[in-house]
Amino acid sequence: MGQKVNPISARLGITRGWDSNWYAHKKDYAKKLIEDDRIRNYLNAHINKGGISKIVIERTLNKLIVTIHTSKPGIIIGKGGGEVDRIKEELKKLCGKEDVQINILEIRRPELDAAIVGDTIARQLENRISYKRAIKMAIASALRMGAEGIKIKVGGRLGGAEIARSEEIKQGRTPLHTLRMDIDYASIFALTVYGKIGIKVWICKGEVLGKRDLNPNVVAGGKNEGVEGGRSGGFDRRDDRRGGGDDRRGGGRGGDDRRGGGGGRR
Repeated sequence: MGQKVNPISARLGITRGWDSNWYAHKKDYAKKLIEDDRIRNYLNAHINKGGISKIVIERTLNKLIVTIHTSKPGIIIGKGGGEVDRIKEELKKLCGKEDVQINILEIRRPELDAAIVGDTIARQLENRISYKRAIKMAIASALRMGAEGIKIKVGGRLGGAEIARSEEIKQGRTPLHTLRMDIDYASIFALTVYGKIGIKVWICKGEVLGKRDLNPNVVAGGKNEGVEGGRSGGFDRRDDRRGGGDDRRGGGRGGDDRRGGGGGRR
């Protein structure tokens, strides 16, 4: 299960909140869902260098609130706020609503955001930088900023090879089955001259022991509330039994989330 289910969807309502916050009657639900998808596609296409992590959409009776989480707010705001005004007018035409509000939140530590890390690697691959070098730089940056573990998987014609393959590099621990773990995930692709290369990024930011506010705009950017960097009390004993709990032995196997990682103590 842990290898196939999206780690974000598995944690919705536990450590993660929803990126679309609104209520609709069943007759209008599909229409609003498609509208959300159009808004996200438009913003991602028109702000391709803005370092967008996620777009949170909230709706009230006659108002649409779009919150853009980005590592480069200056690019989105533009000179004198002109770029934001242009985006607002485009969204009014796209949604047919008169009252559209755009909020921009800065991500303080982009090295710990899976979407931004994946996008950075994709841009480097498009500029023909070696995929191994790009991945190792991203892993080093994330661990330096305090991540407990990071796993990056790339697939496609790596290095322009004739036969496509996939490679995975990981360091630290990323236990996908532990729902208390705050794991950020993103799937990005790079459009290289020899074809598409898919990039998947998992970043483990620590364990959430307390109750967290699930509003996605509250936990943006800074250090998340309730996240413990190390062990606390008896909470981690299950992880120790299955081999994913301790990283002090060195090497990349400390963060392996497979059941067989702990040896023969059963």
